[in-house]
Amino acid sequence: MESPFAIQIDTLSKTYRQRNGAPIQAVKDLNLCVPAGQVFGFLGPNGAGKTTTIKMICGLVTPTSGRVRVGRYDVWRHRSAAVRQIGAVLEGTRNVHWPLSAWDNLLYFGHLKGMWGRRLTRRAEQLLRELDLWDRRKDLVRTFSRGMQQKVAVACALVADPPIVLLDEPTLGLDVQAARTVRDMVGRLAQERGKTVVLTTHQLDMAQKLCDRVAIISKGRILANEPVEELLHLFSEEHYQIKVEGRLPVGVADCFDELTVEEENGNTILRGPIADQDALYDVLDRLRGLGLPLLSASRAEPDLEGVFVRMLDTDKAREER
Repeated sequence: MESPFAIQIDTLSKTYRQRNGAPIQAVKDLNLCVPAGQVFGFLGPNGAGKTTTIKMICGLVTPTSGRVRVGRYDVWRHRSAAVRQIGAVLEGTRNVHWPLSAWDNLLYFGHLKGMWGRRLTRRAEQLLRELDLWDRRKDLVRTFSRGMQQKVAVACALVADPPIVLLDEPTLGLDVQAARTVRDMVGRLAQERGKTVVLTTHQLDMAQKLCDRVAIISKGRILANEPVEELLHLFSEEHYQIKVEGRLPVGVADCFDELTVEEENGNTILRGPIADQDALYDVLDRLRGLGLPLLSASRAEPDLEGVFVRMLDTDKAREER
């Protein structure tokens, strides 16, 4: 029976050594399953262990312990077969050859994945046209802008039509229009072509729009692994936005330290978690006591960025106890 998971990670760890010999554990006993045919967001702050994990999935970094399966293949026992299941954009444009043209890059990476002849040239043309690179196909990649180089990297990852696509910051360096082109392509990969896409990005609005499921990693550990809608729902009952006329007196914002306080057009907006109705009325009473007329108070739908920040803050507070 075929597994419902495209990638399975079991107790995966990676420890590096500093120059002085001291260990740094980049990934700690990671357990993660990526469902087939979905866009899976792998999110975390810089240094969280995302790229190290992606490189272990690709067979580029040897784990200290644990194992990774890609489809039916163990990455370390059957590396060649496992890698053929994957197309990857790793840390920007490092997986393209700058001295080659865009066209030659696609042919080169297609040959590495076992594609030849008319099938390869048709696929290369399709990708270059979709990414608005066809007219520059014969130009050397080193002459391209940063955004164009990134699009070539995306095309190289997709040229062999792999069932699994790993995209590490795929819109890095792209202008608004080019980033939209890549986002639309990512969405189509899963929805129309049934591919599994693992996406790492700091653009959390893009992750919220594209991903079916997200895992949040911090300091090599998984903090959450949920469908996007369920993750947002965890916080939806307690997140409020309150708007009052005027500004808070100097120093008073500290009295609302559970909320973020912003000023907008001479008014004050307070946002954040409020545990229940009694706590909400307490905040409103404090604002009324300051003589600030209430303009609005509403339960706010949290976005993925808010959930992400809350989880990191909670994890930090737990470590400091």
